[in-house]
Amino acid sequence: MNRANSNTQNNRIPQMSTNNQFSKPVISAPNAAPVQRQSSRDQSALLQNQSLKIGQGQGHLHNEGQGEGQSKNSHQNQAQSQMSPPQSTNESEAELPMELLQAGWRRFWSKREGRPYYFNKLTNQSLWDLQQLLDTQLDPLSDPLGIATPSPPPMSPSDIRMTRLSVDIPSPQVGNKRRSSGEALASPVKRPMQQPVPIISPTWNFEIPTNVVIYERAMSHILPPHPEVEVLRAQLILKLRQQYQEMCHSREGIDSPLESFNRWLLERKVIDKGNDCMFPSNCSPEISQSMYREIVNDIPIKLVKPKYSADARRQLSKYAEAAKKMVETRNASPESRKLVKWHAEDTFQWLRKQPNATYDDYLERLAHLKRQCQPYLIEAAKGSVEGICSKIYALSCEYAKKVNEKSWQILQEHGVKDPDLPEPPRRKVMCYPVLLGVPCPRMPTVEHHIEGETTYVRFKGETMKINTSHFQKLEQLYRWNCKDDPRFDKFLARVWCLLRRYQTYFGPQQNEGFLLQGALPVPVFECLHRLFGVTFECFASPLNCFYKQYCSAFADIDSYFGSRGPILDFHPVSGSFEANPPFCEELMEAMVDHFESLLAESSEPLSFIVFIPEWRDPPTEALVRLENSVFKRGQVTIPPFEHEYRHGFQHICPKTELNVKSSHGTLVIFLQNEAGFVKWAPTTERVNELLLAYRPKDKLN
Repeated sequence: MNRANSNTQNNRIPQMSTNNQFSKPVISAPNAAPVQRQSSRDQSALLQNQSLKIGQGQGHLHNEGQGEGQSKNSHQNQAQSQMSPPQSTNESEAELPMELLQAGWRRFWSKREGRPYYFNKLTNQSLWDLQQLLDTQLDPLSDPLGIATPSPPPMSPSDIRMTRLSVDIPSPQVGNKRRSSGEALASPVKRPMQQPVPIISPTWNFEIPTNVVIYERAMSHILPPHPEVEVLRAQLILKLRQQYQEMCHSREGIDSPLESFNRWLLERKVIDKGNDCMFPSNCSPEISQSMYREIVNDIPIKLVKPKYSADARRQLSKYAEAAKKMVETRNASPESRKLVKWHAEDTFQWLRKQPNATYDDYLERLAHLKRQCQPYLIEAAKGSVEGICSKIYALSCEYAKKVNEKSWQILQEHGVKDPDLPEPPRRKVMCYPVLLGVPCPRMPTVEHHIEGETTYVRFKGETMKINTSHFQKLEQLYRWNCKDDPRFDKFLARVWCLLRRYQTYFGPQQNEGFLLQGALPVPVFECLHRLFGVTFECFASPLNCFYKQYCSAFADIDSYFGSRGPILDFHPVSGSFEANPPFCEELMEAMVDHFESLLAESSEPLSFIVFIPEWRDPPTEALVRLENSVFKRGQVTIPPFEHEYRHGFQHICPKTELNVKSSHGTLVIFLQNEAGFVKWAPTTERVNELLLAYRPKDKLN
């Protein structure tokens, strides 16, 4: 059990073997004579032949008595036997049903609590009360010690303690001093004692198993995360954002477009083949069409929807003046300069003649001016804007190199090298998280404390905050998916890295990037699973996932919490998926290519239910291709303001702000191959039920 108090490790009584040849009786009646023990030579031979390690759960409840009998003399053995009730292996086995014995359950005695507990050798689960397992089928992950149930009655002297095989006792480390229980489970920061983490909550359901099948994948050469590296990466990303803003302001006289930098990161990662999880460093072409398009769209000035007629008139005048000034100061062709200046002067004359024009008149005139001038303005600014895009990419490559050097410096300090990873056999398996092949170094100290519903995690004075419920969610995902840290030694450090990574990715401004993390409402997820067999999210993160199976942007840190890596690198053979991509046109187009390729290659049931914004003025390339796909089995449109999304910052926002109404329509498209259509067809009844699940609660009343 991960949550058990580690300080009780050395208070347990020693274990016994059910093998008569090597058994070591340690329990006797209160007045009985001390039991003769094996010789120390036999004990050493026995212990040196051990090959099994104690699992995660054994390290807290089951392992508390290990090694105790190996360091006590006969006098201590007699005193210990007088403190424990008489026990017999055969009687204890008789008390457990055969199906529980076959399932790995055994009974042990807790010296600290003065009562028995039950341990499963196969699953590393522990329970205080066996009746919970028989009557209520208690899930040990939701209530591992049976805290929510009444304590069992006191044990009678005739109760028997069940022993376990001697091979479960770990072999001693020769030459190493035996540590106390606090040191044995110690980490730079001990894992906090929390309440049992539910696997079902109002915002997630981890009881849903996966139905996704993949071919077994090789381990990844991605470097493991480290707090020191995350600090450096955050500093360099912030510096790059500031340089982008300065170049836009100095060269084009505008602020950097809102969310433009975040969409640049998304668009670059579609084609990037570099080794950094965030900085693009190996892209072709180097000039980002996403960044170029957003900059030129704000030239010569950024246009916003005005509130009043006076604002519309003022914005029209500013645009005409800025356009005229731009062609006069840039290296524009004579024809371009002549046409733009003529349209600007024509606008000034119209403004003088129409002092009391209506709001719509101003907007119509502004749209006309922009249509006439924009092509010439873009031609004049093309070289400068491409220079901005090229410079940002060059800086990104430089910063990616610095981050990589920092990572390897830390790894080499701990003696870690890049291993040779074998290729796995080509066989179908149920999907599993990305496995990192490079060992993780020792993590530095990370502190945490809880204040009400908020948990704070701090490293070197930099504090990340998260809702306590989501902190417990991360703990649950970590317990399920992390393979290299059963004692949670690195848990807090990795949580800090995760929070630091996503905060760096979103941006420093308030509410910046929250659209990149928006998620479907919980009733929709439940409906998708119930009607269409959905068990997997294609675009999620440990912070906003509903299922415990998902793909996300950062395989290096998210994999410890269950991520299968980026969706474009994930190749399932069968399964049912939900896809709600970030609103980046290049990423959505790549998603369509990837899904159609998977559907064409697989003959097993495969289904993708795609949720994208209904942008039709003009329609996006991804929307057009989805509607014309040969794998489309149906579609439905949900009108704006009649449905909601979960907040992109649900892990830190108040519960009252969790749901956000959508200001645009959402298009739901079902992509399925033949087998997927047979199994999860979008019938009229199913689609109507999905629409009902999408309606906000206030609409249902």
